[in-house]
Amino acid sequence: MLVHTVYFWLKPELTDSERAEFRKGVESLGTIPSVSAVYVGTPAATTPRPVIDRSYSVALTVICKDVAAHDAYQVDPIHERFINAFKTYWSKVQIYDAQ
Repeated sequence: MLVHTVYFWLKPELTDSERAEFRKGVESLGTIPSVSAVYVGTPAATTPRPVIDRSYSVALTVICKDVAAHDAYQVDPIHERFINAFKTYWSKVQIYDAQ
């Protein structure tokens, strides 16, 4: 299994409508055939602790069965359309892949 986690810092000037459009775009990544599961969320209202980073806007977790499935996800047209449509929406993106 491969867990692909992506954190997006959206630009503050985005409208509520643009933020909703972005969220819908992120959720569309779950339709990619090589993806086993997708989880999308925003920072949780857990008790603050020094080790918690809530500075991001949207978190995406993609579960793939293996590295080959992840690699197929990366070049899937749905993923490429998402990046092309929304790359101007974020100021920063950070990715963590775990196996």
